[in-house]
Amino acid sequence: MSQLYQSLSHSKWDCKYHIIFIPKYRRKAIFGEIRKFLGPIFHELECRIIEGHLLPDSVHMCLEIPPKYAVASIVGFLKGKSASASARQFSGKQRNSNGENFWARGYAVSTVGFELEAVRHCIREQEMPTKAGNSNS
Repeated sequence: MSQLYQSLSHSKWDCKYHIIFIPKYRRKAIFGEIRKFLGPIFHELECRIIEGHLLPDSVHMCLEIPPKYAVASIVGFLKGKSASASARQFSGKQRNSNGENFWARGYAVSTVGFELEAVRHCIREQEMPTKAGNSNS
């Protein structure tokens, strides 16, 4: 097991999380210009995005988050920054303060552990269509 650990001043760590969140009411809102716009915003974190995929109605990411940050804080930062920036960019508003919400309130998170390749494969294959006529189940 030749796993590389990250290092903080007093700890070694390897914390990876599979995170999924959706637009409010599961609208198919992530397409075209918004899709291109969200990518760089998500990369502004102190966390490393290992794998990510933007679907029209959901965001799937595998993140490496240092243990000094709470997962909830990181997800809140991602959703808040991206909602504010997209409202500014696409709605012509300087502030996103009148109750508009781009993202739904919740999110799904699971630890990756030693199954990193399985999670990366799962994220990559999100949009693959199922083959018609394939009834081997």
